Amino acid sequence: MSTALLLAIATASIVILLLLVIKAKVHPFVALLIVSLLVAIATGIPAEKIMETIMSGMGGLLGHIAIIIVLGAMLGALIEASGGAESLAQRFSKSLGIRRTVAALTMAAFILGIPVFFEVGFIIVIPLIYGFTKVARVSPLKFGLPMAGVMLTVHVALPTHPGAAAAAGILHTDMGWLMMIGLAISVPVGIIGYYVAKAMNRRQYHLSVEVLEQLQMAKPEGAEKKNEPAPPGALTIAGLIVVPILLIVLGTLSHSLLAADSLAGKVMTVIGTPPIALLIALALAAWLLGVRRGWSKDKLEELTGRAIPGSASVILVAGAGGAFGKVLVESGVGKALALTLETLHLPLVPAAFILSLALRASQGSATVAILTTSGLLTSAVSGASDMERVLVTLAACFGGLGLSHVNDAGFWVVTRYLGLSVGDGLKTWTVLTTLMGVSGFALTWLVWALV
Repeated sequence: MSTALLLAIATASIVILLLLVIKAKVHPFVALLIVSLLVAIATGIPAEKIMETIMSGMGGLLGHIAIIIVLGAMLGALIEASGGAESLAQRFSKSLGIRRTVAALTMAAFILGIPVFFEVGFIIVIPLIYGFTKVARVSPLKFGLPMAGVMLTVHVALPTHPGAAAAAGILHTDMGWLMMIGLAISVPVGIIGYYVAKAMNRRQYHLSVEVLEQLQMAKPEGAEKKNEPAPPGALTIAGLIVVPILLIVLGTLSHSLLAADSLAGKVMTVIGTPPIALLIALALAAWLLGVRRGWSKDKLEELTGRAIPGSASVILVAGAGGAFGKVLVESGVGKALALTLETLHLPLVPAAFILSLALRASQGSATVAILTTSGLLTSAVSGASDMERVLVTLAACFGGLGLSHVNDAGFWVVTRYLGLSVGDGLKTWTVLTTLMGVSGFALTWLVWALV
């Protein structure tokens, strides 16, 4: 199949998907499956492999995020029901004021994003976002958009994450320089993202019924029920949120600090994985927020069980997004796009950025876009200096930051948790990630010009 036809099919598939979701009001899960099937048929994937490809894409993604989303939702439900998120939010708001609280949480999200995967970190901070939203009586986008933006920035740009680390290996980039320059550029990119999100929040967006129900659950100050224990302290809630983050960080560090076959190394490898870290935090929350404060086992079961239906929609839609991305990869759309851009003979830095950005838009995964771009540029950087390799790698990484849209599982996680419709998600999250990606590329190219 010709390159032009493959690209036309990919473009048509995204248009059809948007029409189904926005105009026809088809549920995104169903719409993604329909479009995945249409693309598989149109691009000639063998009939016996169509469902295998769709299930592989969905199963591969859900294997990574389903447990995390459910455990994160349960942890959030316990923190929410105890009044802990609001307690922490009130403490911060009184100390800093709302404006400085948004900036402080955005900085915290930047630090959190360095060791923790984007989806994991975002799910961990969702109870905080809801808690601050209720206290400040503002849209969750005020806190959620800038926090998600900076977390995704460090996820793609720093070699503590698989995309940048693997790209450094493919292009033989110095990891230390990549970390230092990646951090130096990510800071102003995060600041730009903060102000872009702030500008976006001047407009009102319609939130989903599910999120509105979550935000309406807050009780007025001083209106606690009779015989109900006082909300837990702000430090207790902060500790419960920090525990999984700390365990994940220690698990990451243990690979380089401890022998892999030692008992300590094995223990840290297990408890440092995101699902186990969240499971430990959930157990601590059940004890500290529930049992110790007089909750019965039945109440704990009810609260954790109630969190599952709400997370099911996020899981299914994200999984269907993974299926769509897998079909696009298997159909050869990504390779066709890469070959098209390669023939344009652009300078190295813009070529890396544009190629990665186009691959990100076409198949959804930032990591796949970064790795594919790095593989295509291997021969092009053969005569480049160490610093030039670092900058080419970063340009590819920032390309993977932009154009997060309907074929990206992260798009669905962010928009569903923040209560955005698909149309508003494209106007906010997609625009935000793209502007941050372009900013990162512009700064990288500026450094290239200076060196």
